[in-house]
Amino acid sequence: MPKFKVVSPVDGSVYVERETATDAEIEAALERAARARAGWRARPLEERQALVQRAVDYLTGRADGLAEELTWQMGRPIAHTPFEITRGFKERADYMIHVAPKALADLVPEPLEGFTRFIRREPLGTVLVLAPWNYPWLTSVNSVVPALVAGNTVILKMSTQTPLVAERYQEAFDAAGLPEGVFQYLHTGHKAVERMIGDERIDFVAFTGSVPGGHAVVKAASDRFIGTGLELGGKDPAYVMEDADLDFTVENTVDGAFFNAGQSCCAIERIYVHEKVYDAFVERYVELVKRYRLGNPTDPETTLGPLVRTSAADWVREQIAEAISKGAKALIDPALFPQAREGTPYLAPQVLVDVNHRMSVMTEETFGPVVGIMKVRSDEEALELMNDSKYGLTASLWTRDLERAERLGARIETGTVFANRADYLDPALAWTGVKDTGRGVTLSLLGYHQLTRVKSYHLRHR
Repeated sequence: MPKFKVVSPVDGSVYVERETATDAEIEAALERAARARAGWRARPLEERQALVQRAVDYLTGRADGLAEELTWQMGRPIAHTPFEITRGFKERADYMIHVAPKALADLVPEPLEGFTRFIRREPLGTVLVLAPWNYPWLTSVNSVVPALVAGNTVILKMSTQTPLVAERYQEAFDAAGLPEGVFQYLHTGHKAVERMIGDERIDFVAFTGSVPGGHAVVKAASDRFIGTGLELGGKDPAYVMEDADLDFTVENTVDGAFFNAGQSCCAIERIYVHEKVYDAFVERYVELVKRYRLGNPTDPETTLGPLVRTSAADWVREQIAEAISKGAKALIDPALFPQAREGTPYLAPQVLVDVNHRMSVMTEETFGPVVGIMKVRSDEEALELMNDSKYGLTASLWTRDLERAERLGARIETGTVFANRADYLDPALAWTGVKDTGRGVTLSLLGYHQLTRVKSYHLRHR
């Protein structure tokens, strides 16, 4: 039986080894999910809410152990990892459970004598959730929890870099008392996923990952009339205006760029700074980046861990080298971070200036601890550069003038406009993107829409 190994970025050791699901096991999972649908959707909404909440509480109560596993699987510092579960995961799960009655409530048009009319949301059937390694709890919860609460059954395929997340979900839902087949996970490869998407027992695919991965999902679903939710790449910009609170802005844009070693779809990857504050901003920015401590992520003192694998670090090294060859200037001396070594996933953070959009570091997703900073002379120039991207997930504006931010935000091609904040998902707001960032909506009331279908009831009185 085929196996896969999780090579830990911490020290290159094999942390987990698992067997991939056989065709027979995949078939059995699909059949169990199909058989469980009717009973699960028939349960009152409040019962589904309570059972899912019980599983969420089970997981958050074990955050320390889950965090240690996650650090070894993907390399985020243990000083940060627990908060993915106790803050982000819990906040999103709690909100989506709480808001379900409102999101799923009947829509009733104006009264019409002699008729009862309403629109009701019904579950789709079985939702296949394909989740990545970089924030495995945060990305999966966006679909897993509302799909289940809405009355769907769920099959989770987690990245093979973080397989234990899927297994812990199963433990939690089993402990909560979910009926057999309502939630399942499968460790599978790409070909098996393609076959599952083509199976008539899958009714929706929620995918978070790369643009090529999104294309593969759409292609696999192209012969079927099912929905696909796609959260793909990002190259998120920030614009620092001349009236920004510089100390606050520097602190938050550094964190927005370098938290999780920059391995976030909504990390700040390019910054445009008004010429009036450019020099002061860059000076303070570089000094703060130098304070990061790169090292073994199991050490509580470490604030910057390795990238997930050496090949990912090599991609970032190539972007930096290409930018420098085209005239960019690197402001961080790698010697300040002796733990960084060629041929390993340990990479020093880097700040680049004298950059432009002919360099891939300003146009292609980096997913690493590097950011490019450009000087701009006006809002118009900043807007043009911010929109000069094939991606559109988030954009952040840094200013004391929120009316100005709202005006500029209306002209930015993006799914979310931030002012004086970045790299955060508010579960009450729709999480979505434009252009190659994908399509569909998770979180908020609207997050239930793609996980349900509408049925109209037109009842004539006799």
